[in-house]
Formats: sequence, structure tokens, C-alpha cells
Amino acid sequence: MTQPRVEGMPASQIDTDAIVQLARECSIEINVQDVRHLVASQPLLPVGKKVYVSHLPKQTWQQTLDACRAVRGAGFESVPHIPVRLLEDERALDGLLKSAVRDASVREVLLIAGDYPQPAGPYASVADVLRAGKLNEHGLARVSLAGHPEGHPKVALAEIRRAEREKTQLAHAAGLQATLLTQFFFEAQPFLDWAGELRADGVNARLVAGLSGPASITTLFRYAVRCGVGPSVRALGARPTSLMKLIGEHGPEDVMRDLASARTAQPGLFDGVHLFCFGGFLRTCEWLKRAADGHWPP
Repeated sequence: MTQPRVEGMPASQIDTDAIVQLARECSIEINVQDVRHLVASQPLLPVGKKVYVSHLPKQTWQQTLDACRAVRGAGFESVPHIPVRLLEDERALDGLLKSAVRDASVREVLLIAGDYPQPAGPYASVADVLRAGKLNEHGLARVSLAGHPEGHPKVALAEIRRAEREKTQLAHAAGLQATLLTQFFFEAQPFLDWAGELRADGVNARLVAGLSGPASITTLFRYAVRCGVGPSVRALGARPTSLMKLIGEHGPEDVMRDLASARTAQPGLFDGVHLFCFGGFLRTCEWLKRAADGHWPP
């Protein structure tokens, strides 16, 4: 199911109200190094803002839990990343979920497989954790899952599409509200096509578009290569390649505009956006505050 093309909308047709609404609903991501900036972020983000806590290589579960407590203490809702291939056994999963709910008031987790060649325990995939029923046992009613509109660098596209549908079906069967949160991208169309295909297949999970906050072009290229971002990298490659451009700043203004237009044209196609903070947590919070206050471009 191909969605109508939306790129290149004239400035006169930009729906600023729709962009503001997306910004106000937007979730954001933090890593453990940026937890120190939570106090400074409080004037920039509304109370209750959903803040995903990433799990970096070599990070411990305790560091994740500490970060979740700090996020909750700052007045936001923490959503920890759980790379399931790092879980050594059922006891580790139980302990992590129990501590997250009890000590950090976690109400949702993001389950990802994690790019590790071999699982440390019985959970080779997110589906394995969902089948175990542990989220329900610990009182969680919501789960975020990874979506890959442009595929994955290490997994065949057909397998990615099968896994996306399987995960949402398992979550639904368990009575969990599921969100497919995507890898970041630089142009809207691949995401809109993906969302249209899922809706045509009857998938009613929440679909959230992952975008990069403001960051340098070189930083974004580096993450794009590492994460396997596909066709939308052309949106960066098509830019002038002078040195000043390559070391300059890139923000999500264009793709936010296109997503807002598509959401206005087709309500229900997708449910929101999420910002990854490759350029720094506070810088992204400041950008989001300006957008949510109606200053466009921020």
C-alpha cells in the first residue's frame, strides 16, 4: 500500500498546528551520561513526558535502573530499553522488571533483541520474552517494540516484516498495548509506506516515527551507517557536500513537516514521533520546546 507522496510541500501549505501537536506529544531519549542534565531539562519538557532510557554497550542493568529512577524523580515517565539477548536467565528478567516497576514506577518497557551474535540466556528474540508472560506478571500493560521501515543491516527484510507482525500479535494476545517505535530516518516516505502496509494488514499497534534531534551531518552519517539506515540516507547525501555543510547542523524540520502533513491527511496512519538525541539531550530538549511552543522552524 503506497502512501501519497508528501515531500516538497510549499511553505504556504505547512500545517503549523499539526507540527506543534506532534512536538507536544513527542517522546524523547536519554542515555546514562546525560542523566546529569535532567534538572536543566525540567523547564523544557512538560511533567509526565515519556523519556526512553537507552542501554549502551557495557552498560549494567543497575545503571539503567538508576537512570530510570532519576527520570521519574525529575517528573517524567521512564521507559527503559531492554536488549533481551543480554538477559542471562528468567531470574534476571524477573529481577529487572520487578525493580523497574517497584523502584522507578516504570509502566512500559522497550523490548529489543540487541545486536549481539549469541543470546546470553533463553531469550534469542523479543517474541521469546512476550511468550513468557513476564510483563503481565509484573503489572505492565504497555510495551514498545522496534520497527524497521527500511529494514535491518543484518536481518533479511522478509524476516523483519514477519517479526514485526509476530511481536504485535503476541502483545495483543497478552492484553498489552503495543507501540512499534522505528529506527531513525531522514525522509518520511519509507515510513509512511511501511505504516500503510501495516494498517492494510490489520495491525492496530501504535506506530511511532523515530527521528534524530539536531546534530551535525557527520554525526548522523556515522549513526546511519552503524544502524543500517537505508534509502532515506539519500536525504542527507543529496545535500551540498561542501565542508561547511558536512560539519554543519541538521535538524528534523523537513521530515517533521512531511509527517505532520501526512497525519492531517490520514488520521490514524501513525501515532506520533520520538526523538533520538545524537546531538545531545539538552540540545534536543531545547529544539522540542521551541517546536511545541509554535516557533517554526524552531
